Amino acid sequence: MSPVFPMLTVLSMFYYMCLRRRARTATRGEMNSRRAIESNTRALPINVEMVQYAKEVLDFSSHYGSENSMSYTMWNLAGIPNVYPSSGDFTQTAVFRTYGTWWDRCPSARLPFKRTPSTFCSQDYVELAFEEPVYPTAVHILETYHPGAVVRILACSANPYSQNPPTEVRWEILWSEAPTKVNGPQARQFTPCIKQINFPTNLIRLEVNSSLLDYYTELDAVVLHGVKERPMLSLKTSMIDMNDIDEEEDEEKFACGMDTLNKQFSIVTLREWPTNGYFDKLPYELIQLILSHLTVPDLCRLAQTCKLLYQHCCDPLQYIHLSLQPYWARINDTSLEYLQSRCTLIQWLNLSWTGNRGAISVSGFSRFLKVCGSELVRLELSCGHFLNETCLEVITEMCPNLQELNLSSCDKIPPQAFNHIAKVGSLKRLILYRTKVEQTALLSILNFCSELQHLSLGSCVMIEDYDLIASMMGAKCKKLRSLDLWRCKNITENGIAELASGCQLLEELDLGWCPTLQSSTGCFTNLARKLPNLQKLFLTANRSVCDTDIEELAANCTHLRQLDILGTRMVSPASLRKLLESCKDLSLLDVSFCSQIDNRVVLELNANFPNVFIKKSFTQ
Repeated sequence: MSPVFPMLTVLSMFYYMCLRRRARTATRGEMNSRRAIESNTRALPINVEMVQYAKEVLDFSSHYGSENSMSYTMWNLAGIPNVYPSSGDFTQTAVFRTYGTWWDRCPSARLPFKRTPSTFCSQDYVELAFEEPVYPTAVHILETYHPGAVVRILACSANPYSQNPPTEVRWEILWSEAPTKVNGPQARQFTPCIKQINFPTNLIRLEVNSSLLDYYTELDAVVLHGVKERPMLSLKTSMIDMNDIDEEEDEEKFACGMDTLNKQFSIVTLREWPTNGYFDKLPYELIQLILSHLTVPDLCRLAQTCKLLYQHCCDPLQYIHLSLQPYWARINDTSLEYLQSRCTLIQWLNLSWTGNRGAISVSGFSRFLKVCGSELVRLELSCGHFLNETCLEVITEMCPNLQELNLSSCDKIPPQAFNHIAKVGSLKRLILYRTKVEQTALLSILNFCSELQHLSLGSCVMIEDYDLIASMMGAKCKKLRSLDLWRCKNITENGIAELASGCQLLEELDLGWCPTLQSSTGCFTNLARKLPNLQKLFLTANRSVCDTDIEELAANCTHLRQLDILGTRMVSPASLRKLLESCKDLSLLDVSFCSQIDNRVVLELNANFPNVFIKKSFTQ
């Protein structure tokens, strides 16, 4: 064969991909309502661009601030900028609860779910409403401190201000990218190149991943640019990037896989092949092992290839651990219904972020758990705003083996509903961060759930007497290893004494922003002497922490790995040197806004103790 022919074949393949790319760009909005149009095809100037700041913050997964304040809360994202273009740590910005990898290295860290797709890396989110629905042309994010956390921007078809609820809620990804390390903490305006979509929106969602950051990221405002009328696309087509084609293939596979999840779990007809290749010669267990590396959408697609693989893909052993959080935008009652027969042996289930805006009903959730809840050991329901008292009742009745329950930021659950949790005496981990749990229900839970090892009560503002709660923990929860009391407003030295005496296995304790604790009462000294196993201690924003407390920690808590004393005025460089010399495993020391610890001291400590990340924040 002439050498010309292979070259012609290559050229024809490239020409084919170019035509396919152009056809997609020009007609995808009409061909498939779930696909977006690339924004690098310029729009003809047929209407005027609108510029809007966020009108309201509708939902978020976490924030650094208090529920009764504006400082460091997500609500600061509404309206015009408060800080930008200034750089630094400012209370008027929006700050998420965590940063870095420190939270993954402490005793309360949870094991990750397998089969999480590599393209999903979001850790937190915030949803913003704007006044007017527009076809987005640009999104500007004003980042004022440690930028680089935003990894995904989405737009929703639902209008949060419409009187008529939509029959279908669609989310489209405008932009996404893996986490990147940004050089320097200075402020910037982040304006990624977004896709055009075929519906107007006034609901934008930012998803973030702060794992690569050296400190908390701070956001000041979000600006949405858009036009009221759908742009007409010009015939001009930009140069084709082969990587873009690959990305579009990935997104198309994702959409196809999740459509399969909702529509094609039950296969009516399968292709009849004379043989299954060599698969039918492999041991059943080996095929199961191979398939265990596939994501859920990939399993759905593979199930349609032949009867043998359909049998394997539908085997309940493939669904022992199942995380649906990466697919939160597409999970609904239908998805759960199709999954029921495959999840009869499920032990770990992650439904975090799913089901909002009517996607999952109380009846749909209840039906699923009645079939699949008997073997559940771990249930993640973070930000599940569809949850109500009926749901908690079903959980406690249908999940007798439950050991871990995450209700973080489920702020729509009524206070009385938490009483049901007391029926699950096998609980070892309970996360109630930003919930409306009340004192009576919590006392009942502590009384009956004596196996608790990890408990999070951060930002639970409806608890009236934390001393009473701490006393009950000390009496009943002897196995407690980690306790989060972040921003608990009324615990005193009496509660700390009861806690330290009764829960001596504690390895992690967060008392950040607890203003009623005073070092002069001896409460921190008592902690250091009674809790020698402490690995993480946060005393954030407690101005009274002093050298005596640090020296007691150095003498008694030699396993300490993380210490946050942000904001104290009473700690000297000498006591910190003693701590660093004694605690050989220390990896994080936050001395931000500690008035006696200036940058010169930090540089000296960093030079002498290079294995410790010593954080000194600033404000300009």
